[in-house]
Amino acid sequence: MKYLLSAFCALFIFASFTSCAQQKKQSAVLTTSENLTNYSKATFASGCFWCVEAAFESVKGVKEAVSGYSGGAEKNPTYQEVGGGSTGHAEAVEVYYDPKVVSYETLLKVYFGSMDPTQVNGQGPDRGKQYRSIVFYRTGNEKTAVENSIKELNATGKYKSPISVEVMPLTKFWEAEGYHQNYVKNNPNVPYVRGESVPRIKRFQAQYPELIKQGEKY
Repeated sequence: MKYLLSAFCALFIFASFTSCAQQKKQSAVLTTSENLTNYSKATFASGCFWCVEAAFESVKGVKEAVSGYSGGAEKNPTYQEVGGGSTGHAEAVEVYYDPKVVSYETLLKVYFGSMDPTQVNGQGPDRGKQYRSIVFYRTGNEKTAVENSIKELNATGKYKSPISVEVMPLTKFWEAEGYHQNYVKNNPNVPYVRGESVPRIKRFQAQYPELIKQGEKY
């Protein structure tokens, strides 16, 4: 019995260190008060939004990336509601970028290069529909670009399984609570950040060093 109890405790501690949903540190301030109206927007989901936000913010031409929720019908969803899996939303990131510096097609390279595009309903240790991978398009041209990227990736033979990323029209993006914004930068010592977020960002940056802003290499 003692052995089973110890094993259960160890498993619980491991899960709390490796799951995005377990982290509830209340810190950080909203970053979207800045005027971003002159920038183009693109919206992506691929697992924990902390990782996705930090990866995109390290890219040249990206002014800001905001963590939030999209893909479901629930209005004003909370982190706890989305994490419970009942809203239909996925953790997502809205990227504000300068198309004169970085193209939408390049953002797609960043997106697919910073994830496992074959994993269904999750990324790494984060599992569930709230962590599914989605590209939300705003225009027909964006939809075509995403579909072409998926076809090209499937044709390369790089992956043993087909690309599982969903392609959906953006209906509404709901900004997440303030403590989620810039979470990786503001909470570098959180075990999940050290063990999952930073390694994931490093893997992406190693693939595309030419896209990374000076001083933003992890």
